[in-house]
Amino acid sequence: MENLSKLMDIARSNVGFLLLCVGIIAIVILSAYAAEVVIAKKRGVPRKNSKLKVKRLTIIAMLSAISVVLMLFDIPLGFLPAFYKIDLSELPVIIGAFTLGPVAGVVIEFIKIFLNLLLTGTQTMFVGEFANFLIGCSFIIPASFIYYMKKGKKSAIIGLTVGTLVMIVVGCVLNAFVLLPKYAEVFQMPLDALISMGSEKNAAITGMFTFVVLAVAPFNLIKGTAVSVITVAIYKKISHILKGE
Repeated sequence: MENLSKLMDIARSNVGFLLLCVGIIAIVILSAYAAEVVIAKKRGVPRKNSKLKVKRLTIIAMLSAISVVLMLFDIPLGFLPAFYKIDLSELPVIIGAFTLGPVAGVVIEFIKIFLNLLLTGTQTMFVGEFANFLIGCSFIIPASFIYYMKKGKKSAIIGLTVGTLVMIVVGCVLNAFVLLPKYAEVFQMPLDALISMGSEKNAAITGMFTFVVLAVAPFNLIKGTAVSVITVAIYKKISHILKGE
């Protein structure tokens, strides 16, 4: 309850940014829904089956819980600024998206972020959590959409590759134009001070462009690749268990 009260206080003091977040989240959800509609038409099957509703909710709840736990174990990468830490919390999310569809993936991603906020609060006025949600969705939506269009290992690999590339692009654009400026505002420090944290790790980082190319892009590439490799290795076995086969 104490964390929730603090979150509400922070929310009231940062209404404008939260409204922007809500708008973008709505677009993400609509994109996932549109992807499922296209998939249903392509495969000639109903988008939802009421008989599977309880099972679907159970899988979402279980994968969300696992994702929250994995999010607590983040690892800094020595060649990047300290605020870039990698975790494997997207792994249960992409498994859920592959099993149940893009919308379920977005729901799991949202629950993961929400529960993590309740457990640990926010140190970034919701900026870090918003970034995690949006960049995560930019990975899982295209990956699961491509996989569902023609299920198979090859399709999964293509989907995960495309998802990783989309995540890299979205991550770079968001960091350059929204997230890093907002971080600077939240921590009341010049934007150049954030960029200099990258320069300390890599002398080639001299401005915003080189920061996103040499810090943000490698971070998302490493994360996307790690999650993709593990997904390809374990998904078939995990999916049989989730589906009760």
